[in-house]
Amino acid sequence: MTARSTTAILQLDESLQPPLYAKRGIALVRGEGVWLYDSDGQRYLDLMSNYGVNILGHAHPRVTAAIVGQASRLLSCHQSFASDVRAAFLEKLLAVAPHGLARAFLSNSGAEAVEAALKFAWAVTGRRKVVAAKRGYHGRTLGALAATGEPKYRQPFLAVLPEVVHVTYGDVAALESAVDTETAAVILEPVQGEAGIYPAPPEYLAAARRITRERGALLVFDEVQTAFRTGAWFACQHAGVSPDLLCVAKGLANGVPIGATLMTEDVALALPTGVHGSTFGGNPLACAAGLATLETLEDDGLIPMAGELGAYFRERLEALGHPLIREVRGIGLMLGLDLKTRATPVLKALQERGVLALPAGTTVVRILPPLVLTREDIDDAVLRIGEALDAVRAG
Repeated sequence: MTARSTTAILQLDESLQPPLYAKRGIALVRGEGVWLYDSDGQRYLDLMSNYGVNILGHAHPRVTAAIVGQASRLLSCHQSFASDVRAAFLEKLLAVAPHGLARAFLSNSGAEAVEAALKFAWAVTGRRKVVAAKRGYHGRTLGALAATGEPKYRQPFLAVLPEVVHVTYGDVAALESAVDTETAAVILEPVQGEAGIYPAPPEYLAAARRITRERGALLVFDEVQTAFRTGAWFACQHAGVSPDLLCVAKGLANGVPIGATLMTEDVALALPTGVHGSTFGGNPLACAAGLATLETLEDDGLIPMAGELGAYFRERLEALGHPLIREVRGIGLMLGLDLKTRATPVLKALQERGVLALPAGTTVVRILPPLVLTREDIDDAVLRIGEALDAVRAG
């Protein structure tokens, strides 16, 4: 590949894609651990891990070796054939899944995992109504978009979206009122990510489990963003609640596209043959990366470590006592810094100081770092966050 200047890369990127994304003005070309490097050699501390994808950081040697090894053997294998690496990956994934989830449909992304869950709920129950939460985010394909609570995403497509009832997140009475004998599924995030990092109240997920069972609906947990980073394999395990269907993607293969819709045995056996499928889903390359990712998370003790590091990160942010900070929310290494000002200027100031983070809503800086972050990295990040806040406050 011919080397290009940063200006040329940025111009080509902008001119050859539709203008759907708010561009950050840098071109990333390399990553190692918790660090990313741009085309000018500038190093950035990664507190976003590509929207939560690079759970083990960048260029992790164990995942890289798995990808290279599998690429030399077999890249694609339709799910009408068995695959050794797919079987091993599924065995590992279901071994750490919440109680009762015994089978999985494999796809290529979080939105696809959600689409599958909704289709499966409709097919199994024979119903069409779906109940979701306001401020929830489940993806931008049409079925997942219908469940997404934020109006700005749904507005242009309302005429073609399936009907979904949206209720206030955390409000048990509202959920009780909305779910009836026509409801196929309730879909919830155990922690609302895109909305601004709002963990579910402790009793809420248990109430959702009770209500859906009473009304004959299926309970779907969207753990596309929450899986692996809250101090448990899955965030719903903190509440001791297992759903009928669970969606996972993002960090599942540390950057290789993959999605999975986990389900109970009852749901799996009730699905009509051929009701859904995916050409690329469950391909050996993604499964090899996924297996290496799950094994590394377990072998290196990174799941409980995420809880410990997240608590330390939160304490350090709170200790800043900065006048622009309203609240620090979250669980594990899924944190939201809620500000008394807009998040965008703070994100720009952070990028200028070599730190990459994300927005979540208008006023929240979202922090989704790789789990290989150290306490020293956290200390460095908090120092730079304080400097960025000071710069924004000073105007």
